[in-house]
Amino acid sequence: MQAIYHLIPLTRLPRRKQSGDEGDDLPISGGEVTEAVKQLLGGRAPGVDEVCPEFLKALDVVGLSWLTRLYNVAWRSGAVPLDWQTGVVVPIFKKGDRRVCSNYRGITLLSLPGKVYARVLERRVRPLVKPRIQEEQCGFRPGRGTLDQLFILSRILEGAWEFAQPVYMCFVDLEKAFDRVPRGVLWEVLREYGVSGPLLRAIRSLYNRCKSLVCIAGNKSDSFPVGDGLRQGCPLSPILFIIFMDRISRRSQVAEGFHFGGLRISSLIFADDVVLLASLGEGLQLALERFAAECEAAGMRISTSKSEAMVLSQKRVECPLRVGDEFLPQVKEFKYL
Repeated sequence: MQAIYHLIPLTRLPRRKQSGDEGDDLPISGGEVTEAVKQLLGGRAPGVDEVCPEFLKALDVVGLSWLTRLYNVAWRSGAVPLDWQTGVVVPIFKKGDRRVCSNYRGITLLSLPGKVYARVLERRVRPLVKPRIQEEQCGFRPGRGTLDQLFILSRILEGAWEFAQPVYMCFVDLEKAFDRVPRGVLWEVLREYGVSGPLLRAIRSLYNRCKSLVCIAGNKSDSFPVGDGLRQGCPLSPILFIIFMDRISRRSQVAEGFHFGGLRISSLIFADDVVLLASLGEGLQLALERFAAECEAAGMRISTSKSEAMVLSQKRVECPLRVGDEFLPQVKEFKYL
């Protein structure tokens, strides 16, 4: 293992802190590593280090203890092997002309030992931020899914129709949301949400020398740096993204919204799928302006060509929404999630 990852010599594990210290500062335990390895799915393609999931899942107690030592070296030093920071991009053909690059979708393969380490970190981050994430967000959260948002939206529309109350909606599309997240802003957001110290340092270590290379038919390109965005395929990326989106949502809250059953509902969010709601067109425009401003401040951008306005009403109602100088198309139907 030491030869593979070119690490400093594996020394004894750091002494575990006394009870009462913050759990996210404690050394990584064998139990955490074992659980993370169990979550690996077999038959997956390896990353740049060519370590397959079957190799890790076949480790006995001794092998897992050495893997735990390796992770504690990374945890204590705040540095990880370069292989863990390197992604292998494999282009997958979608449809159309095979000579056109935009007709391919890139799949990023990461080091599986690095993904196990990221999973351990993810399991430490999630309980820290769970109480802070708004109820409006149902993406990447255990026990929640698209059906929750579809049910809420359908109940709002049914109730509004019954009482002849119009519902103004804006379905917001963000341009390449995962790939545009500015990492400097992300570290700031994580500190606001209680992720700091060794845990934040460990997360940042996976991004410090982040780079990718392209593999086509077994031939690999030279590596190139990747300075923005979240790592595709990393177990940490979903929770980091919803934390990032949650701050945008919180900062863009307005008094307007749609009042239903004694509650004010101003938005529904599933990862980067955002629906803004209001009972008046002016209120929806204000909510959209605030949301667009917070997105811009956080380094994100609304796609005006893909975002759409919609009004559910028993009579025809116009809703001229705009972002900056660009007006959004108003549609009669929209495929949500």
